[in-house]
Amino acid sequence: MLNTDFWQDKSNSQKVIKEKKLYEDIINSHDNSIINLKDLDELNKIAVDEENIDIQKEVYNNIKDLRELVKKNEIKCFLSNEADSLDCYIEIHAGAGGTESQDWAEMLRRMYLKWSDIKKFRSNLISEHKGDEAGIKSSTIKIEGDYVFGWLKKESGIHRLVRISPFDSGARRHTSFASIWVYPVVDENINIEILDKDLRIDTYRSSGAGGQHVNTTDSAVRITHLPSKIVVQCQNERSQHKNKETCMNMLRARLYDYEIKKKEKENQNAETSKSEIGWGHQIRSYVLQPYQLVKDNRTNFESSSPNKVLDGEIDEFLERSLYQIK
Repeated sequence: MLNTDFWQDKSNSQKVIKEKKLYEDIINSHDNSIINLKDLDELNKIAVDEENIDIQKEVYNNIKDLRELVKKNEIKCFLSNEADSLDCYIEIHAGAGGTESQDWAEMLRRMYLKWSDIKKFRSNLISEHKGDEAGIKSSTIKIEGDYVFGWLKKESGIHRLVRISPFDSGARRHTSFASIWVYPVVDENINIEILDKDLRIDTYRSSGAGGQHVNTTDSAVRITHLPSKIVVQCQNERSQHKNKETCMNMLRARLYDYEIKKKEKENQNAETSKSEIGWGHQIRSYVLQPYQLVKDNRTNFESSSPNKVLDGEIDEFLERSLYQIK
């Protein structure tokens, strides 16, 4: 940061400042935690000597709060991979099952958007294909904030729902599936080579909201990267040019995610990974009937409050997943 040309490269300087702030916050919080712990220890000794139960209870509660703060700093230490600080895209696809799965896909999208709101992050709808009767067939959202990809990177996989169907007149229990795919938004400093000859670009009429102009012009854009068979699409802008620009950014992100997987020696690209996640390999189950339970099949962490989870309170699941990273 002391270099004279540091501020000339705006994108790089912002990245360095963001990283510097993370380390400063962790160090300062660690130092303050040590000071607070020593103060509480001294206060507790006095309370014990004076047999003051009220002060001892207060010390106990303060130690519980301090423990939560230390836990949050510990989590931040797990967000140290190259892409963890980046924003992310979330792709949601309904599984087989028609309206049931399409409604479940929309519930999952709402869950991540609620989580984003709780964290005070910014979210945008990139593309959407509505279901025939309800819900969505697929959707892509973008979430921007501190270490978003680091938080959500383990959410990729199959999510399973068990409930009494609101669309079944017989009130029978149904099992629905939807797939989630999370990948980072790459910044301009990361060079991803994309050749024009490797692209197929299609335009089509938007099916989403946006007014008369969006629905009557071929403004939506779909780009297929032929070598990897990766497909990205965008329809949230009125301008075809802007939608194409967003698609190219998404494609760069998907290709970068593929390179990350190669470096981690995961011998599968993005699309192969997605297709190999079979319906019998769900990462998390959300059971609303006959009992109430959300269970992560990788960490075995459970919550008996599925409504809270579906309202975006998923931090405990995300934290447990981070602890599983080797």
